[in-house]
Amino acid sequence: MTEERTSYPVRVDAALDPRVSRGLWLVKWLLLIPHYVVLAFLWLAFLVVSVIAFFAILVTGRYPRALFDFNVGVLRWSWRVHYYGYAALGTDRYPPFTLADVPDYPAHLDVPYPGQLSRGLVLVKWWLLALPHYLVIGVFAGGGLWLSTGRSSTGAAGNGWAAGGLIGLLVLIAAIVLLVRGRYPRSLYDFVLGMDRWVVRVVAYAALMTDSYPPFRIDMGGSDPGSVPAAPLPTAPLGATSAASPAADSPTASTSGAPQHPWTAGRVVSLVLGALLLLTSTGLLAAGGGLLWADQTQREDGWLTSQADSVSTARYALVSDDVTLDAAGTDWVVDNLIGRVSLQITSTDPGVELFAGVAPSSAVHSYLAGVGQRQLGDIGPGTGGTGSGGGMDPGTMTDVPGGPPATPPADQDMWVAQTSGSGTQSLEWTPAAGNWTVVVMRADGAAGVATTLAVAATVPGLTVAGWGLLGGGAVLLAVGGLLVVLALRRAQAPGTPPVPPWSAPPPPGGRGTLPPTPADDGPVLAGTR
Repeated sequence: MTEERTSYPVRVDAALDPRVSRGLWLVKWLLLIPHYVVLAFLWLAFLVVSVIAFFAILVTGRYPRALFDFNVGVLRWSWRVHYYGYAALGTDRYPPFTLADVPDYPAHLDVPYPGQLSRGLVLVKWWLLALPHYLVIGVFAGGGLWLSTGRSSTGAAGNGWAAGGLIGLLVLIAAIVLLVRGRYPRSLYDFVLGMDRWVVRVVAYAALMTDSYPPFRIDMGGSDPGSVPAAPLPTAPLGATSAASPAADSPTASTSGAPQHPWTAGRVVSLVLGALLLLTSTGLLAAGGGLLWADQTQREDGWLTSQADSVSTARYALVSDDVTLDAAGTDWVVDNLIGRVSLQITSTDPGVELFAGVAPSSAVHSYLAGVGQRQLGDIGPGTGGTGSGGGMDPGTMTDVPGGPPATPPADQDMWVAQTSGSGTQSLEWTPAAGNWTVVVMRADGAAGVATTLAVAATVPGLTVAGWGLLGGGAVLLAVGGLLVVLALRRAQAPGTPPVPPWSAPPPPGGRGTLPPTPADDGPVLAGTR
């Protein structure tokens, strides 16, 4: 009799193909591109569903069943893809495009519906309680958990955990052995499956799908401890039900087999599209709110002004990047959105007079040809870096060697706007179509320019833009919410999921599952051989 191990509610089972192709793994990344594209959208929906579930559990103590079935389906789909791909390379059978369990596919994932969940744990388990596990699976997965789409606010993770780390390294070793010797080392397979199983358990726990804390152990091999029998059972036909089966909403009810709340392709598309619209709406609402906040609270005398940035050079001029305004509708954009702009300069040395001017880029390049200068890159707020305002990024600055200018800057007639003097000077300009460059120099053309710079603009269209973004966000929020609600309502069809053989009720004295087979040196799932 096999020694019984303590089972965990999240079960991850797999069966190694007897003969895995020597070289197919070299192109599986290409073959899996369609799955990666679909899963990217499914995981966005997973994130939104997890956030909704977070608040539902916090208020009611229950994970909405239709949402639960969807997220289990996403986990199941992802596990099949990763088992075929570079988290295991355990099969050459192409994964099906479905959220449902596929009984004859050699990789299975099952999470029993929990019924009641702790309202208190939902606040801490996905970040605080799971933290030790994140450290462990960071070593397994490499750089963190399920890397391609990040982690949601509930701790739910994105698609693609085998992006390095120990799992990726061992699978690569197995692939090389497979290529050379034509066989998958069984001991290596068992260890990789153990690490994969650990990762999936933590993902399900962090995604609020169970209150059972994941064990700190590697359960190796294709068969999960939840499938290890205490005594063999006769095989039950798939879809058979039993009076002794757990109730659908009990803590041990399984979601294996046909889901209680069917997720058809149309409902999945509706949910994914709704999730995308909801995520987009949050960005629009945040942007619109930010613009209105700036418009109402950050103006001084009608101007919005950036932080002041300290910048200096031992050469003769500070020169901005070329500013190009030659697109169609430039005049409308300037009049309605940008308005007038102002460059505020303050000499670090009060006794030094500075000059600032705006001129066509071609004229500036001609005037400063051969002149030593520091090219600043973009001038504007929020670019990081040094100085009192922390705005100019030294990484964007380039020093150009050269000599002094032939004449002081004020002697040139190319400037469309200019200012000079000591103290704080404001260079005001109404942008127009063309290519423009901003220059700051000492008024006498001597070397050594030290100043603080700040950019301001009237931005007359800020209020309209803010309300426009809020309105667009509200529309997308309403449409996205409607699509999600419709998908959920249509997925609330009544019914009881059929009980697959490996979750059948146990006979007296043992837990039910399929008996072990000599080929797997342990129990396997129905239809995987």
